[in-house]
Amino acid sequence: MGLIHIYTGDGKGKTSAAVGLAVRMAGRGGRVVVARFLKTENSGEVAGLRQIKGVTVIPLERTFGFLWNMTEEEKKEAADYYHMIWEQAENAAKEGADLLVLDEMMAAWRNGLVDHERILSLLDHRPERLEIVMTGRDVPEELMERADYITEMRKIRHPFDKGISARKGIEY
Repeated sequence: MGLIHIYTGDGKGKTSAAVGLAVRMAGRGGRVVVARFLKTENSGEVAGLRQIKGVTVIPLERTFGFLWNMTEEEKKEAADYYHMIWEQAENAAKEGADLLVLDEMMAAWRNGLVDHERILSLLDHRPERLEIVMTGRDVPEELMERADYITEMRKIRHPFDKGISARKGIEY
């Protein structure tokens, strides 16, 4: 029986937890699909995951920068692009994936970059074996209601607060 997982909060570790679960599933012979929203290809977990048998990371051939810098036209362009990413993820889910990771789903949802009804439909009618993981801050109530696991990462201290920038291999 596949369940729904949410990793949320203002602390570091949401994507890392999802990646850890992906590695565990692949290590048990499962098929994993990772779809990312509002990210780039320049993150260490992407290269690592692509080396693992049974893991498919849907490529992000375009990036759009930070949401707060996007014009309305750029947001529309991003929504059209992420619609294609979503279709690939949805198809993989229906074609036999055991685990679907939707990284930064909350930000994509909150900013209207994904079709809410299609996401809810997949969650409500997912194949019986399919586990779904969603990451991101500020979980909408519709997703919270459907989740079987909700884990909150809480920031107590972070080097960024001291002016230390994101470090390769640690934060990305």
